[in-house]
Amino acid sequence: MVVQTELTDDEVDRIFRALADATRRDILRRTLAGEATVSQLAAAYDMSFAAVQKHVAVLEGAGLVSKHPHGRERIVRGEPERIRRAQALLERYEQIWRSRITQLDALLAED
Repeated sequence: MVVQTELTDDEVDRIFRALADATRRDILRRTLAGEATVSQLAAAYDMSFAAVQKHVAVLEGAGLVSKHPHGRERIVRGEPERIRRAQALLERYEQIWRSRITQLDALLAED
């Protein structure tokens, strides 16, 4: 079994577009804390059920949540592994930034 560790550019774009909205970030937070039906999620917001469904669909398209049928309802659960992969990407950028700072510190110490 091959495990993909790098996110593609399209995956990164979908993740950060999904996270750019406060409602979607809150839905993700809720579903990482515990599974919820779309109906339960919709009850928490001052918007239509259809609007919440659209937010969940964006998160699902980014791989940040998954939906599973349970009778007539759909259970939404957060996908922590996807979050870890996005976090690893940000950590690589942080390493680049820290390396640059270290180089600058060394250069300033020479004077």
